This record gives sequence, structure tokens and C-alpha cells, in this order.
Amino acid sequence: MPRRILITGFEPFGVYPTNPSELLARGLDGREIAGYRILGRTLPVEARGLPARLAAVISDTAPDAIVGLGLAAGRSALALERTALNLLDFEQPEDAGTRLRDTPVRENGAAAFFTNLPLARILAAWHAAGIPGYLSDSAGTYICNQLLYEVLALNDRSIPAGFVHLPCTPELAIARGPAQTPSMPLELMRRGIETLIEAL
Repeated sequence: MPRRILITGFEPFGVYPTNPSELLARGLDGREIAGYRILGRTLPVEARGLPARLAAVISDTAPDAIVGLGLAAGRSALALERTALNLLDFEQPEDAGTRLRDTPVRENGAAAFFTNLPLARILAAWHAAGIPGYLSDSAGTYICNQLLYEVLALNDRSIPAGFVHLPCTPELAIARGPAQTPSMPLELMRRGIETLIEAL
């Protein structure tokens, strides 16, 4: 029986009519790569409902590895996140209209958690495959950071778990203004996630 890897994406939010993380999670769902059967799931961009929804998804799928994906407009390449902070500080409201400021992800939780993905191996595999990617020291303070923090807080089995921020697709960049918005084709992002899975 193949191991299971949970790949999460987010629904469209704010001014973005599509979200590449959702497209990748849906597109990879059911595939098998490097001995992992991929379970793609999409989550809402809602701070208060996210912890229960995420815990239910993890309980239902019982994964052997977890990789969260999220859109970060302005990023120029795949960003492999090293750290999740116990902090929510939104520049814009999430989809339920909530704008949290200087709020912990978990009251009395650890100040931060670090991913246990094999970062150097993933980066080397990306670069060998011609996939632009880099190591980012912080997942920010929005919903993506909340997801990574919750995943690592729930990771009592110490399975590989982490997060990748994605650039805009060319379509989103054109809508935002391509002169100021880096982009990456969805197919190249997909190759990046497939390569990450192989590197595990």
C-alpha cells in the first residue's frame, strides 16, 4: 500500500479569481509519485474555521507527509518556508471579513515551529531540474502562516511537514499588472511540487 501525502491548497481569496494552490491540489489529487499517493484538499481562507477544518482533513486522510501550498503574489519563484510564527497580523481581511492584528495563532503556543522537510535536498532537486526555488525564513503572518503553524503543532507523529508559497500564474500577473508582478506557469509549479515529493 503506498504512503499518503496530503497536499493542501486554498480557495480563491480577495482580488484573486483563481488560486494556483487550489489548482495544484486538485490536479495532483489521486496521482502516485515516488511511492506516495497524493490526497489533494482545498481549504477556505478563513482564520477562525481553519484549525477545525485542517484537523478534520488530517484525521480523515491519516497522511505520511503533509505539504501546504499557498499563493504569495510578488514572489518570483517557489518559496520553501522554514518557519511558522505564532502570530496573525493581516494586511487585508480574509474571506470571512476578519482582519486579525497582533493575534497569536494559539494562545500560549510555542513562539515558532520549524519545518522538518529536507530543505537542502529539495532545493538541490529543484535547481537540478531547472525549477526556480529558494528558502524563505518566514511564512509571513497571514493564513498561510496559520496553516503551517497548525500543521506543525498537530504533527505529533513527526512526519515530514512543510509549506511552499507559489508565485502568481501568468494570468493573475496580467490582471494585476505584469510589469510589477512576477509569475510562473502552473505547469512549472506542478513540476516543482512533483520534484519536492520525489525528494522526500
